[in-house]
Amino acid sequence: MEFKGYKKGINLGGWLSQCLDHYNEEHYSSFILEEDIARIAKMGVDHIRLPVDYNVIREEDGEFIESGFKHIDDCLKWCEKYNLNVVFDLHKCKGFVFDDPNYCGFFSDKALQDYFVELWIYIVKRYAPNKRIAFELLNEVTDLRFAESWNAIAKRTIIEIRKYAPTAKIIMGGIYNCSIYGLTLLEKPYDENIVFTFHCYEPFLFTHQAAHWVDFMPKDFRISYPETVEKYMKYAGEYYGELENFKMPRYYKEKYDKDFFTMLFKEAIEVADKYNVPLYVGEYGVIDNADPEGTLNWYKDINAAFEEHNMSRAAWTYKKMDFGITQDHCKDIMDELVKYL
Repeated sequence: MEFKGYKKGINLGGWLSQCLDHYNEEHYSSFILEEDIARIAKMGVDHIRLPVDYNVIREEDGEFIESGFKHIDDCLKWCEKYNLNVVFDLHKCKGFVFDDPNYCGFFSDKALQDYFVELWIYIVKRYAPNKRIAFELLNEVTDLRFAESWNAIAKRTIIEIRKYAPTAKIIMGGIYNCSIYGLTLLEKPYDENIVFTFHCYEPFLFTHQAAHWVDFMPKDFRISYPETVEKYMKYAGEYYGELENFKMPRYYKEKYDKDFFTMLFKEAIEVADKYNVPLYVGEYGVIDNADPEGTLNWYKDINAAFEEHNMSRAAWTYKKMDFGITQDHCKDIMDELVKYL
């Protein structure tokens, strides 16, 4: 199935989500402007994915924050003007964030789940009349132990959303940070307007080389793409050890290349075929520590696999956030890179 209107896009990471110490109006009012949306439209994409943290739009006590919603309103207005669709992605919720393993009470706390459902009802009642918007329930559920609970929470939330938006597209992913394996643990889609999503940052050693937030990654580590499987596996064994979530995917050829992505996506496509559900790759990208030539090669290969399987996707990310394609590290390849989003 096809996720119509969302063939290729780009994330607006860092604006209304993952703001670090910049959760304030000065940041919200300057990070993304109408001119940014106009620039994105010229890249040839058809949509943006808009990550939003719950605390931007709702207080801890439950009050909704109108000033936070105004920035979403502005984004939707600009996207309408420049003919772009929008994925509203709830990137963090009260009781859970994907990058803090100790902040995960959401999956076992009914009060937090009630807060989540109430927030989604408010969001959908506000935006469902806009036919350019799809709704992504929650970004990157982490541990295996949350799989059953997440299925139940998602179903409950979808049932409530359907009271106000009976045909809106609702996007959901699985465990291990929206992994392909996580798709296999999702229950049968609630109805024909559900979209399954996964994220792709493989090979992780390349896309996250020297990432400052990855504890076991040496900060001076560098590797290019494409590269031999033997070399990748050597470093994977040295740095990952027994960390289950970061084991390198097995590969049957000598190099990580376009065929690797075709192989990698096979299981996701099988899930999509089983349930007759569209697939959406909500995040994929390369850290700014990577060399530009390797970055461009990676985008070419993953794009070829996307096109082969007619897969919808959104690159991570537009600016800054260590992955921004409009930053200086991509300036010499930018004109070519946008062809492969």
